Order: sequence, then structure tokens, then C-alpha cells
Amino acid sequence: MNLSIFSHQKRKINMKNLTFILMFLFCFSSIQSKAHEIRPAFLQIIQVTEQSYEVYWKVPSMGDAVPRIQPVFPKSFTVEVTKQPNQIPGSVIYYFQITSEASLQGKKIFIQGLNKTLIDVLVTVSYLNGEKATLLLQPDMDSSIIPGKTTTIDVIKTYTVLGIEHILLGIDHLLFVLALILITKGKWKILKTITAFTIAHSITLSLAALGYVKFPGPPVEAVIALSIVFLAMEILKNLKGEATLTSRKPWIVAFTFGLLHGFGFAGALADIGLPQQDIPLALAFFNIGVELGQIMFVIVALFALYLLNLKKKWPVYLKKVPAYAIGSVAAFWMIQRIVRFWE
Repeated sequence: MNLSIFSHQKRKINMKNLTFILMFLFCFSSIQSKAHEIRPAFLQIIQVTEQSYEVYWKVPSMGDAVPRIQPVFPKSFTVEVTKQPNQIPGSVIYYFQITSEASLQGKKIFIQGLNKTLIDVLVTVSYLNGEKATLLLQPDMDSSIIPGKTTTIDVIKTYTVLGIEHILLGIDHLLFVLALILITKGKWKILKTITAFTIAHSITLSLAALGYVKFPGPPVEAVIALSIVFLAMEILKNLKGEATLTSRKPWIVAFTFGLLHGFGFAGALADIGLPQQDIPLALAFFNIGVELGQIMFVIVALFALYLLNLKKKWPVYLKKVPAYAIGSVAAFWMIQRIVRFWE
């Protein structure tokens, strides 16, 4: 009779664990779907004569689903489609020419439908006299006056915000950082580990963004997912009492994989684009934005772990749940990204 009760309780516990894991997977799958939507759109406007401008409009897509957003120019401008839309992996590119006797500078630009999405739009304008303007439109601010030359403060604000948003919406990077925190014991170890990860991805982000090195995006994204699976397995080994290199010297693993994650950040920055006249400044503050977002996440994660006190009071089988959940999500991403090689 007692054995029957024990067996029944064990099944209940297993069902609870399974339910928790399924809910975790569902939440992260949903977040991942949203993360695809909130990649920024890019509107590039280049003045070619005193009265005409070439327009390049790049919209993020999910398969065949394309957000219904489009730029609306001042009524004094005539809009002409110059090429058929070009669909590339993850985006659709539209080509226009706008013409007017009036200058574009000082006029209002509006992104129709933006307020119904979670998408940001980076707008760059290049004038004949060499001046360039950069501005960021968002769902709660879907219109703006087009300035003349962009100030240094404008570039700093725009690319810092883009960096923060990218890391906070980059679920794979956040899961990697979370796994590092779970496996690392001691505040100084955590500090060294996160610092090593930061230095590593800053190096490769800068080198790739400046064009010194280049790796194809799909394999990089797949190996990033694999790095998360690796850390999930290391967490499980650590819970069993096995001393691994990751648990003893996590900063080495963080630095090694951080180099790879930097290429992932660089791929996102390539989608956004850098203002040619302010490349070092924009790159520096995109990187700073990434680090600020990462610090925010680490603080929240450490506070949550402090409240839950996972490493001391919870049963071992519950401590394993985050590792299994993280590893399962990452394995799904890895398979999904490998399949995309042949799409």
C-alpha cells in the first residue's frame, strides 16, 4: 500500500515537472516568435539630384508573413516603384524613387502601420552636400521631422537604444548568460565570467562590423544554439557533483563562446546598418547598449535566483528543470537553424 502511494506521488511529481518544462518551452517559443518580429526595419534615403531621392525599404519577415508597414512621404513628393520587391532570408526589400521640387529636409516622415507592431525603424538620409541624418522611429513614435546633419548625440542615443533592445530581445544570448550564472558559484566568479563574455563578443563584434573578418550567419546561429546545449549539460554534470572545466573556470568557456556570440551580434548590426560618417561612434555605442542590456538582465537574474535560492533549498530534481528546459529550447533552435541551411 505504501509503495503504491509512493509510486502515485512520484508520478504526480513527474507530471508537474513535465508540465513545468512544457510551459517553459511554450513561453520561450512564443518569445522567440516575437523576437523575429521585432528585428528593426531599415529605411535608407539617398539624394541623387536636387529634386530626387532613391529609397531602400527593408522590412523584417517571418517566412511569407511580412508586416504591413510602409513609409509615407510628404504630399509634395511623387513616389515611383523602381524595382520589384526582393525577398531575402528574413527580410523583404522594396525600391522607390521620390521626387519633389521641395527639399526633404525639415519635412515629416511617417511609417504607416508601425503603431500596430513591435518593430523599430532606423532611418538614414544622405544628402548631396555630404551631410547625413539618422533617426529612430518606434511604435509609440511613428513619425518625425527629417533633420539635416545628424548630431553626435543623435547617433549615440539611436545606437545605444538599438544595442539595448537587441540584447534584451536576443533570447539565445540571454539563455547563454543565464546558463553561465546557474553554473557559476560566487560573486567574483560571476563577475569574471560575465566580463570575459563581454570582452570576447566585443572583439568579434567590432572586427566583423568593420569588415576585418566574416562568417556566414546560419552556421554561426546554429553553433550559438549548440553552445547553450553544452552549458545545459554542464549544469547537469555540476548538479551531480562532477567538477568540469566550466564549473572550475567558467570565464574560459565564456570567453571562447563569447567570440562566437560576437558574430551573432555583428549579423544583427549588419541588418541595421551603420552610418558611414560615424561608424566608430555608432559601433561603440551599439556595443555599449548591448552591455547595458546585458547588465540589466544579469541583475534581474541574480535577484530572481536570490529570491528562489535555487542552489540551497530546492530538491535536486527541481534544480535540474532549468537545465533541461534551457537545453531543450536550445536543441530545438539548433535543429531549426541547421534545417535552414537548405532553405
